[in-house]
Amino acid sequence: MTDRTTEEISGGTLDVVEGEFITVRQSSVKAVEGGHVELQQVASLSIDGERIEMTQSAAAIVRADEIRLNQGISVITAGNTTNLSYSFSQIALSRDTTSVNRSAVGIIGAKTVVAENSASLLTIANKVEGQMTTLLDWRSSLALGAVVGGIMGLFSLFRKK
Repeated sequence: MTDRTTEEISGGTLDVVEGEFITVRQSSVKAVEGGHVELQQVASLSIDGERIEMTQSAAAIVRADEIRLNQGISVITAGNTTNLSYSFSQIALSRDTTSVNRSAVGIIGAKTVVAENSASLLTIANKVEGQMTTLLDWRSSLALGAVVGGIMGLFSLFRKK
């Protein structure tokens, strides 16, 4: 565990990194917690901070006020403002704006989604600007949920007998 105001790490495997300004390059880290976090070619389980900038990195959970993911992969990305460029995220949640530039997202949830040549499975937003290809809109996801619920209810009837 490392705790300093400014931390720069290059090449290595660490458990937990904490600090106000953190820069990690070509490493693997279990957890990163800090104010301003910059990651380049890093694999991590959890990243938590005020401002996170990830380039060619992978993470399971990313939480921050402002997130910039460039050529990266994340399972869950949650923040006030999220910017994905040439990236993939299974779930991207934002309180305000999610910007998606030539990226793929499983589920997007935000007040405003600004997209450029991007794709998603399901988009939940008040306002969508730009070019976004979405597989399920609210009507088709409601229909899909009704069909899956009906099939599960039918199987539960057969299972009781």
